[in-house]
Amino acid sequence: MTESAVLITGAGPTGLALACGLRAQGIPVRVVDRADGPIGTSRALGVQPRGVEVLIRLGALADLPEQVIPLREVRMYVARKLISTMPMDRMGAASGRSPLLVSQVEVESALRERLAGLGVWPGWGRELTGFTQDSSGVTATLNGPSGPETVRAGWLVGCDGAHSQVRKLAGIGFPGVPVAEHFLIADVRADWRLDRQVMGSWSHGGDMISVCPLPGEDRWRLMGPSPSGTEGELSQDDILSLVERQLLKCTPYRETGIREVEWLSTFRIHRRLADTYRKGRVLLAGDAVAIHHPFGGQGMNTGLGDAENLAWKLALVIADRAGERLLDSYEAERRPVARGVLAGTGFVTRLVMAENKMTGLLRDRVVMPLMNTEKVQNLLWRNASQLGVHYRGGPLAAPSRRRLGPRPGERVPDILCRDRDGVTVRLHEALQGRWALLGGPCDTESVAAAADVLGEKDVVWLTPAEGLPRDVLLIRPDAHLAWRGRPAPGELSRWLAGALG
Repeated sequence: MTESAVLITGAGPTGLALACGLRAQGIPVRVVDRADGPIGTSRALGVQPRGVEVLIRLGALADLPEQVIPLREVRMYVARKLISTMPMDRMGAASGRSPLLVSQVEVESALRERLAGLGVWPGWGRELTGFTQDSSGVTATLNGPSGPETVRAGWLVGCDGAHSQVRKLAGIGFPGVPVAEHFLIADVRADWRLDRQVMGSWSHGGDMISVCPLPGEDRWRLMGPSPSGTEGELSQDDILSLVERQLLKCTPYRETGIREVEWLSTFRIHRRLADTYRKGRVLLAGDAVAIHHPFGGQGMNTGLGDAENLAWKLALVIADRAGERLLDSYEAERRPVARGVLAGTGFVTRLVMAENKMTGLLRDRVVMPLMNTEKVQNLLWRNASQLGVHYRGGPLAAPSRRRLGPRPGERVPDILCRDRDGVTVRLHEALQGRWALLGGPCDTESVAAAADVLGEKDVVWLTPAEGLPRDVLLIRPDAHLAWRGRPAPGELSRWLAGALG
């Protein structure tokens, strides 16, 4: 029997991010996946600003900014008429950080590289077939290349996607509703005279298709819902035929321009949210706990947020610096985020698919023209960035009467700071799985108080590069504000003890 503190099933972005976060805290982990190896198809395209910040804090951003598709704007057409143009630089201006238009393949590669640097490599071709749990851990059975294997772990985390075996075996319900029978994706090489710095979305009645540039010469992604009434299993030829049909109906481009098909796929879209994020020593994250329409590119980013939130909490529990009650805050903080994403993507899906005439008119004559205004675009970009996600009012947000600056539970911006040696560093880069105390240069008692509870190596002391704050700010490893107040080591210690249980 092999043993580890945490067994993670699923070596996608969520599972890899969780493993990186735990290993950065010195927690032994094992990552397994039933696939034979990493994915080779592009899948998700784009990391929203919050996801970028998670990668920075995990030390996994690597060279992803150099691999981006240089997208300049998004154009939306109705009946082949240009209705709105959304400049990408406006997103960076509206939210404070730009997204990265890169393939999921590259994101996973960067996370695997970071994880390897921490001494862990995913175990491919290993499927979870069963498990039991008791008061001290989980005993799981894996079926791998060498046959069945028994694994003992303190905790089991299912990051294994919408069809999560962990969720099913744990008996956790996954209620929801189907949204679309088929969503089509085709990665192709095509001879089209299109601006490769523009993503276009065309709608015509109940039909819709998007065309997005991919890295490489003349590579494009075509995606959108299948025509109304499409049912049953679809062959590769069926998928290509439906994509070509949407292309012909909605856009001025012809399928004759497609000279090579690299990947075709279709999947059913559901809107679902698990009954619970935790059952004893079994937890869920990412698509295993919530799924929704891919519009807006929120799926991978929400999974990265789940992973980071869970990693530092689970690490504290395993290190005996917090009670298991801390893990209840994982669902308390992340479930509202999932609900918000489900509601937002559900509305967009109904609008885009325009299953009835009134919805189509609302989309074409009201919503689309509004999306051409700077005010609406700024609102959309801020929402898509997920940088506004907060945990105010949650179980870990200390009460505060301060009105200037971030309040407990809110994200702290990636400001420029100085460390103990006077070296300039950005806040989020300095975290790397640690807590940060942000304050004046002489408050050594607050540092000692935090280190006594959290661990000396897990607290970094920083001062703002510009100006000195009147308050001390205790910042969590996920860059959310935990506590703020005037230098008062005793008060800080009492709050930490209560919050961590």
